[in-house]
Amino acid sequence: MLRFLIHYGIHFLVPIVIGLTFYKKNQLKVILILLAGIVIDIDHLWANPVFDPERCSIGFHPLHSYWAIGIYFLLLSFRKTRVYGLALIIHILADWADCSLLLQSK
Repeated sequence: MLRFLIHYGIHFLVPIVIGLTFYKKNQLKVILILLAGIVIDIDHLWANPVFDPERCSIGFHPLHSYWAIGIYFLLLSFRKTRVYGLALIIHILADWADCSLLLQSK
């Protein structure tokens, strides 16, 4: 249960807190973009099974690969793509936390 709360808390609460705290001018737009970072989970559709609670997404799915994560960090470097990069990094942090908690439970 703790793993579920931390994982989805990062996916959904952290974007809202960041948007409300750091993007006063465009809060709603930024919050929606940050929440949309979850769209990279589309790569789960290519896995068999699609959802496996015992599988770590980092390094397994194409959009969760280390080269993809490098691109997400690169997006932080440019003003026009910074929020999109942040959305994807938040998603990766949520999945990394999930992986860490999964490993601790074994």
